[in-house]
Amino acid sequence: MRPTQAPSVTFAVPGDLDTPTGGYGYARCVIAALRARKWQVGVIDLGGGFPRVGADQRAVARERLLVAPAGAPIVVDGLALGALPDEARDAARSHCLIGLVHHPLALETGLSPAMADAFRASEIRALAATRHVITTDHSTAATLAASYAVATARITVALPGTQRVEFAHRSHDGVPQILAVGAIVPRKGYALLVTALSELRDLSWRLTIVGDRGRSPETAAELDDLIERARLRDRITCTGAVRAERLDALYRGSDLFVQPSWFEGYGMALADALAYGLPIVATQTGAARRNVGSKAGRLVTPGDAHALARALRSLLADARARAHCAAAARAAAQNLPSWDDTAMAFEDALRRVG
Repeated sequence: MRPTQAPSVTFAVPGDLDTPTGGYGYARCVIAALRARKWQVGVIDLGGGFPRVGADQRAVARERLLVAPAGAPIVVDGLALGALPDEARDAARSHCLIGLVHHPLALETGLSPAMADAFRASEIRALAATRHVITTDHSTAATLAASYAVATARITVALPGTQRVEFAHRSHDGVPQILAVGAIVPRKGYALLVTALSELRDLSWRLTIVGDRGRSPETAAELDDLIERARLRDRITCTGAVRAERLDALYRGSDLFVQPSWFEGYGMALADALAYGLPIVATQTGAARRNVGSKAGRLVTPGDAHALARALRSLLADARARAHCAAAARAAAQNLPSWDDTAMAFEDALRRVG
């Protein structure tokens, strides 16, 4: 009797899988969790530059999809998939394509109406070529069903897992340390955060922004200029991307986490902040309302710098309020899924289309 062959799947990602952003981190953790569950997992690099790529890059991506093992489903990251409608259609003739959508490309902040419309049309066509779609939050699933012609029966929600971390007592010089984590792109709302903090010069605080500065160099340069003009250079540090050990130390050494995004699909960094027991100030987008609730922090409308300033002030000026929110954050973190939970959702979707 021959042994049962291990199930297999291929992940197609835009560029280096080790890129230090939430989307790539999600893929790395899912791949590791699936391998732990005895799946054979291959990885294809579709090339960099997505979603704004030319014909040559699309041709490379098409060829790499076509030469992938035909017997295994291919999970194509949405950052690339949305820019490859024709290539996805061609690959779907011989392969089972599954879209992995963190958030629709057209919802990135700063796009012109024409560019947003072009991304939306391209992504609708690309998603039509897939057998199934996996999203990282219920809000994204609802958007795809309502605006991207993806039937709900073709969608699986696989919430990101959150690592369980040991709570550490914070000890520093008494100045509240604020942490924000995410790539320096318009959607993350860092300009709004600097504007909000410029209203709080009367309070003691320091902000550290951790995130890739290469995704949108112009946004990084504009942020640096805004910090300089606001005369907050001595209070705000932009580290760029950092190694996991350094990020762990920053979470442990912070008093408050802020997520000022205009839009989020889920918000993995926010979930990590809850696991570290940090009080939260965030915008009401993605899973923030569900995960933070009414006790672990303060939620404000996206784009409202004054509301963001008021929420920050309410916690920066009140250590007792921060302590109450921190306790609620640790409690909320106990209800967050693990990466094994995420892998189980992936496994269910893969087996249904396999």
